[in-house]
Amino acid sequence: MTKKRQILVIGNNTNGCTPKHEKIAYEVGEKIATSNSVLITGGLGGVMEAASHGAHDAHGLTVGIIPQDDATLANQFCDIVIPTGMGLARDFLNALSADGIIIVGGGSGTLSEVCAAYMYKKPMVAIRNIGGSIEQYIDGFLDHRKNIKIIGVDTPEDAVAKILELISKYHNKDAESTDAEIIDDFNKIKSGEVLRMAQKSSD
Repeated sequence: MTKKRQILVIGNNTNGCTPKHEKIAYEVGEKIATSNSVLITGGLGGVMEAASHGAHDAHGLTVGIIPQDDATLANQFCDIVIPTGMGLARDFLNALSADGIIIVGGGSGTLSEVCAAYMYKKPMVAIRNIGGSIEQYIDGFLDHRKNIKIIGVDTPEDAVAKILELISKYHNKDAESTDAEIIDDFNKIKSGEVLRMAQKSSD
């Protein structure tokens, strides 16, 4: 069975989450579900709960990866709860669990998740013009390394369409890279380079 896409939605927790953030996050969650992707969030309130609510209403699968060790602290719309007991370190787990990330506003906690995703070159899109710590980085990079560009979009529909496109390109690129490595290894074996290298190392 083909693995389903896993899309992480991050943004403001209950503190700082406006009705506008909630509406956008709900629609993002809804569209993730209808794209037959799995929604992953940090499992708590605000944007996380609104996105989970949207996906739940659209009969999608929702996963909440919470920082606490008590599963009952997750929002009611999480079908699967992963209580990590890791505190803020769970931001890396969130990022690594995702094939792509959609950012809806957010503060320093959101930026921490973005940094984790950036280090691992995860595709990311962010909703423009709704404030938050990510705003200054939209359509740009976090630092001089230019690991991965954070693509700006204007609507929930655009966010999901773009992240699906980026995930597809990302995985195709990985597949092409792996194919190229296999072909290169085969050519080395055929040419006797591997044998010569092995003989040289044993001398």
